[in-house]
Amino acid sequence: MAAYIPVPRDLTQVKTKVAFNLTKRQIICFSVAAVIGMPSFFLVKHFCNVQVASIIMIVVMMPMFFLALYEKNGMFLETLFSHYVEAMIIRPKVRPYKNDNYYAAMMREYKAEREVDKIVRNSEEALRKKKRH
Repeated sequence: MAAYIPVPRDLTQVKTKVAFNLTKRQIICFSVAAVIGMPSFFLVKHFCNVQVASIIMIVVMMPMFFLALYEKNGMFLETLFSHYVEAMIIRPKVRPYKNDNYYAAMMREYKAEREVDKIVRNSEEALRKKKRH
């Protein structure tokens, strides 16, 4: 009986494992979680019992676990969160369609140039009148 090993068709989704079958990102996030979680456990253990301290440690460490493991559509949690914040908070809810016609832009530029020329002509005429008097 032959043993089959699943091979992904898209090789871009294959992640290189560094140690203990974990990626570099997972190792970094797990170590940061340990650095945050262990001191919180020992600090809280002095004020309440061990079960409560362990639950608080788990709650403190969970965001780093989510950062290390959660991935959807090739994007990690912080990317998805930034897209969500940008779509819901930063950008306006109603985005009206604004069309900038090339002809209208040329006409605005032409009118601006005419106005500038008129201002320059008026100032030159005022200078000439001043020089005559």
